[in-house]
Amino acid sequence: MDAVVGRVGYVSLPGLFFDEMSEAGGQPRQVYQRLARWLETVPPDLLASRRRQADLLFRRIGITFAVYGDKDATERLIPFDLVPRLISRTEWARLEIGLIQRVKALNMFLADLYGAREIIKAGVVPSDLIYRNPYFRPEMVGLKVPHDVYVHIAGIDIVRIDDKDFYVLEDNARTPSGVSYMLENREVMMRLFPELFGSHRVAPVENYPDILLNSLRSVAPPTAGSDPTVVLLTPGMFNSAYYEHSFLADKLGVELVEGRDLFVDNDVVFMRTTEGPKRVDVIYRRLDDDFLDPLAFRPDSALGVPGLMNAYRAGSVTLANAVGTGVADDKATYTYMPEIIRFYLGEEAILKNVPTYRCREPEALSYVLDHLDELVVKEVNGSGGYGMLVGPHATRDQLATFAAKLKHDPANFIAQPTLALSTCPTADATGIGPRHVDLRPFVLTGAKGTRVVPGGLTRVAMKEGSLVVNSSQGGGTKDTWVVDDGEAGR
Repeated sequence: MDAVVGRVGYVSLPGLFFDEMSEAGGQPRQVYQRLARWLETVPPDLLASRRRQADLLFRRIGITFAVYGDKDATERLIPFDLVPRLISRTEWARLEIGLIQRVKALNMFLADLYGAREIIKAGVVPSDLIYRNPYFRPEMVGLKVPHDVYVHIAGIDIVRIDDKDFYVLEDNARTPSGVSYMLENREVMMRLFPELFGSHRVAPVENYPDILLNSLRSVAPPTAGSDPTVVLLTPGMFNSAYYEHSFLADKLGVELVEGRDLFVDNDVVFMRTTEGPKRVDVIYRRLDDDFLDPLAFRPDSALGVPGLMNAYRAGSVTLANAVGTGVADDKATYTYMPEIIRFYLGEEAILKNVPTYRCREPEALSYVLDHLDELVVKEVNGSGGYGMLVGPHATRDQLATFAAKLKHDPANFIAQPTLALSTCPTADATGIGPRHVDLRPFVLTGAKGTRVVPGGLTRVAMKEGSLVVNSSQGGGTKDTWVVDDGEAGR
């Protein structure tokens, strides 16, 4: 622990984890040199003052995050870290190519699953993995979606363990969240540290809403005409991500609607307005499949739109993301992504998967049970950091409980080694220290191709030594800067 940088007392951990700011000898990596010099001169009391200002800004804007079951959930702020994460353009270019490859394969996979099912016939993916998956929707079989785009918005969770390779931790293909924090983090950083921001050539993220809107409009049904109507469908104000829903609707310049605001007439979706019904062509839905249409899925859903699936089948409305995409972001399906990419594209995966044990396979299950205290075990349909075991940090009782769960339903779990996740300099009340991070880039696909907004959402484990970055588990966020290689500043 000998790489100390500046007055804030930053200490990296060489040899234990890849420190994204420091080289093995303790000197800052080229892309971080300008930021390292800033850290050498910034007074700790200035950082403390800016941290208070950031909290005030986020609270005034209304950025809160609800955690279900928490009596104080409506008042919780996601911790924001003031020290940006830097990625060079060269590193980003390599990552971007891999993300586009992966999302292209995901869309081809979904089109095939709900079509000819060639990948199942070829024996590449087991049939029971698909047909027993709760997110596989038989209602989608044979339904042609516009331009064969199922995953319009993807959030691909990325980690790194060295200066060369990016690993995919998870594919989020249903209703990925977090982009509002990416945009607001950038806005707050520009307001609080304009000089630091101005000293780097930072790729913009503020054009994300324009790219998203154009992408959504491009996949409107042919009957929509030249000016398709797009709406954002939310479960309502009690949803944990409601702030993001309202934020995005405002940025996109579209109506934020709930199920009760829409109705279906003659297989066409309409929105109730003060001027009468208005036809809806594209629905960016932040509502899970189960609740979309009480006539097709859960009959007790009061959040959806009766008859929506009939309109969808009739081709009069586009849903983004498409119904049934959850089968592609299942953690068991994730383990087959290298084979899926190879099958559809004839290429090797540019972005590696984290080595994963499929507990549905007896040999893998035996290994996982014997090494439970060394592994991270996850439910195949889990999210948000729930339903998982971090073996090295688990108690004896927790290990025993999870062992029983694995033996009872092994197909419901996968296991992975505890990765030596990279660290970034992070500010807290005691100064600057290394904290583990991941990255969620947002990948947008429309009729004219796929684009990746340069940056994405960096999630950071605010607790020293913690590997859990999920906001629901106490993690925070930080701004992500894709910058020129080296020292080229403005």
